[in-house]
Amino acid sequence: MVTGSLVGVRLLTELLSPSSYGELALGMTIATLVNQTILGPLCGGITRFYAPAIEYGDLSGYLNAARKLVLYAIGVIGLIAIFSTVGMALSGKIKWVSITIIALLFAALGGCNAILSSIQSAARQRAIVALHQGSDSWLRSLVGAGLLLWLGATSTVAMIGYAFATILVLGSQVFFFRNIIVSITVNTNIEKNWKSEIWGFSWPSGIWGIFTWMQLTSDRWSLQIFSTMHEVGSYAVLYQLGFYPISMITGMVMQFLVPILYQRAGDASDRTRNNGVNKLSWYLTWTTLGLTCFIFMATLLFHALIFRILVAEEYNSFSYLLPWMILAGGVFASGQSLASSLLAQMKTREMMTVTIVTALFGVMLNFAGSYWYGIVGIVGAGVLFSILYFLCIVVLVKEANK
Repeated sequence: MVTGSLVGVRLLTELLSPSSYGELALGMTIATLVNQTILGPLCGGITRFYAPAIEYGDLSGYLNAARKLVLYAIGVIGLIAIFSTVGMALSGKIKWVSITIIALLFAALGGCNAILSSIQSAARQRAIVALHQGSDSWLRSLVGAGLLLWLGATSTVAMIGYAFATILVLGSQVFFFRNIIVSITVNTNIEKNWKSEIWGFSWPSGIWGIFTWMQLTSDRWSLQIFSTMHEVGSYAVLYQLGFYPISMITGMVMQFLVPILYQRAGDASDRTRNNGVNKLSWYLTWTTLGLTCFIFMATLLFHALIFRILVAEEYNSFSYLLPWMILAGGVFASGQSLASSLLAQMKTREMMTVTIVTALFGVMLNFAGSYWYGIVGIVGAGVLFSILYFLCIVVLVKEANK
């Protein structure tokens, strides 16, 4: 996954100008909206209740509930596509219609992939999950680059390549998912409303997802407002080389451990089991912080060399900001690792206030940093936000486990 992503940066920065790369980055913020507010929270809820469904012996009811909720979510995404198209047509922004529609399609397909992967990961089919997540990263890079060479170097063409690659992975995901479906034994004695359980767990994440989306995307949009599309593209490269890889590495570790945490926590009613989950989450958090410090120090020395190898020459002037982008990504990932303890204990509502307040503070930091210092200010805002988020999660976890 990581190497596929880095190869993608090299290929796309060679084929796209910084301005076009910036347009692609802004288009991806639309996909981020769907992930943060609709399919991402739903994926978290579906993952959380796999272990209880196994304990209750009602995998069939659980999967039926998950399927219905995914169909509802896709319907909502379809409505967003319709209203977005009408809104942009009426406002005269026809240029953005195509990339918006394709970004929403890409987000819907990617969300379905993530949900299937989460269930397969919970079922300990890790080889299948690794196959698809690794191939997804490489296919997006190679298919996107191929279409750019064939159809022309535009942000819309790159997004089409992303969507087509995701379709290929989804087809394979569905094929392998049959192994789980075939193994189902229907237990008619269970009357558990899994749809209600999953929804009750997921909706707080969807609410705060609106605010986290604002924080995650305000960096690029504030640069677009106060600076140039060229700087948006340069910042997108920094994000993909700094923030994204360490978040991805941590995410892979969490993908391995989260099903274990959820299985250990069960229905989160046993305090002893919850304490064990909390202890494991702290181990993961300290490991992530240690890895972050090591990579930060290494990139302070070698940031120029990294850019010369991985990025087209016209982006190299901002390489000195890479270590700070890695620091922001690593500290934020550490907070996410620790927050897994709260998710395992089904304390999503307790996380709402902290997540919303820190996200709004992050938005203000991004706009202030962009206005006063441009891309340097945005990177600094990212570091400050990540530290604040981490400290708030530390306080919340300590309070929740008193």
